[in-house]
Amino acid sequence: MPLNRRKFLKKSAVTGAGVALAGAAGAPAAQAVEARKGHRPVKRYALTVMGTTDLHGHVFNWDYFKDAEYTDAAGNAQGLARISTLVNAIRKEKGRANTLLLDAGDTIQGTPLTYYYAKVDPITAKGGPVHPMAQAMNAIGYDAVALGNHEFNYGIETLRKFESQCDFPLLGANALDAKTLKPAFPPYFMKTFRVQGAPPVKVAVLGLTNPGIAIWDKAYVQGKLTFPGLEEQAAKWVPKLRSMGADVVVVSAHSGASGTSSYGDQVPYVENSAALVAQQVPGIDAILVGHAHLEIPELKVTNAASGKTVVLSEPLAFAERMSVFDFQLVFERGCWRVESVAASVRNTNAVADDPRITRLLRDEHDVVVAYVNQVVGTATETLTTVEARYKDAPIIDLITKVQEDVVRAALVGTEYASLPVLAQASPFSRTSEIPAGDVTIRDLSSLYVYDNTLVAKVLTGAQVRAYLEYSANYFVRTAVGAVIDTEKLTNANNRPDYNYDYVSGLAYDIDIAQAEGSRIKNLTYGGAPLDDAQRFVFAVNNYRANGGGAFPFVASAPEVWSESTEIRTRIAEWVTAKGSLDPAEFASVDWKLTREGTPVF
Repeated sequence: MPLNRRKFLKKSAVTGAGVALAGAAGAPAAQAVEARKGHRPVKRYALTVMGTTDLHGHVFNWDYFKDAEYTDAAGNAQGLARISTLVNAIRKEKGRANTLLLDAGDTIQGTPLTYYYAKVDPITAKGGPVHPMAQAMNAIGYDAVALGNHEFNYGIETLRKFESQCDFPLLGANALDAKTLKPAFPPYFMKTFRVQGAPPVKVAVLGLTNPGIAIWDKAYVQGKLTFPGLEEQAAKWVPKLRSMGADVVVVSAHSGASGTSSYGDQVPYVENSAALVAQQVPGIDAILVGHAHLEIPELKVTNAASGKTVVLSEPLAFAERMSVFDFQLVFERGCWRVESVAASVRNTNAVADDPRITRLLRDEHDVVVAYVNQVVGTATETLTTVEARYKDAPIIDLITKVQEDVVRAALVGTEYASLPVLAQASPFSRTSEIPAGDVTIRDLSSLYVYDNTLVAKVLTGAQVRAYLEYSANYFVRTAVGAVIDTEKLTNANNRPDYNYDYVSGLAYDIDIAQAEGSRIKNLTYGGAPLDDAQRFVFAVNNYRANGGGAFPFVASAPEVWSESTEIRTRIAEWVTAKGSLDPAEFASVDWKLTREGTPVF
């Protein structure tokens, strides 16, 4: 679908700078509060901004992989149906005319519900369904949503269709058309709040997305969209919004607050730059933070230029929390001024589902439950990821075996058919289990929770060795004789489980007593020491192939094949074709942890 802003421009008035201006709040006017200050009445106004982020397709408090209500040790609850209840309560307390509801992105990917309506019964089909997330968010009454990086996982056509189904704008001031360098999505949203007895309050919401999209969804966006840094684009837009009369500027940013990046120097823009935006760009009052899946009830950052405090808040992902910003404004010298901002989070485990949302999406939910419970084969024994982080587990070997088979078949008849095939896979979940007996789509989906697709690259033996050394940095250095605590053995330098890779087709030890960069020992291929000059075809997911996790060499390696079918679908097809899931057909012990030659386990 063409990259244009037709829907946006059709619905909005446009200034000379190509910026949209949204309509005024339609609810009854709020009453300005007057307080005596000497002999002058002081007009005040209270505004509440609610925010969610990283919803990832969670409408209900339901775990499709377990086919049961969602539960965890912390007692959290999930889902937009719970968020709706929280929103209703705050609107009732504050007055709907005095509230905004925002989201900071990652909406249409993350659960079998979102996968189903992107791939199985796609919203892009002629006469296709309305996306469940659009239905829910429209019903709840979101005002604006920033684009997340996962919005692009199913391609631009799906994203544009979702956009057309939403009653609110999808904002992305730093999502630019690659040819014109003009915004491909609305940069901002502006709403006017009427105040009885005083001039109206104008609130601008600037939406910013993540520069990492250029890496993570390169196949979809290269040559079509470009994603400059958040700080750069905020510095461009915030002054414009102020010049247009914005009394309050809120940023909805799909970017964490840590100032770090997962992709090294592949993109010259910071991945998690929300706090940097607050520090570097004057004129911002508050930032709704996303992307990092962390809970930050309130973070205050001082702007270096103005000395003013910017308040940041990030609610937990999956609709487990909602951030609430309470603004106090005062009318002075002919204009409104933000006197204070306070942020906090609300917990969805304190409320019940909104029955209105339950009724609205019960049918879609039931269809997906039936889909994921389809039996596709039988397993000869139970397979689990419980120890997969530190032991070579057969359940991960299943992933690499499927990837090897798919790539070998794809390369038949090509010049690369004679090269040996290696494959990578990560222990995404610590709780996945394929039970002995019937195997369903949800069992296999829980093993591969991301919508990744398969890519074939060509690497040398030396590059594979460097790749493995980088992967081995996942383990905490542990001296010989030290007690092994498996809960403290992994995730060194806060590296997530999905950035630790197995590599199949080789044998190797990981010596965790050694310093980073010197841990891979006894690396062999076919029983002989690995030849650094030998070439291999490397079957890798698209996230890793495009540079996700900043693994060395793979992003720049020659690509010889790729496809758009999800790896989880390939696993389901493989199991369906076999009929039986027997570890004897795919499992092998390729690697182990050691300390100076002695196995850890």
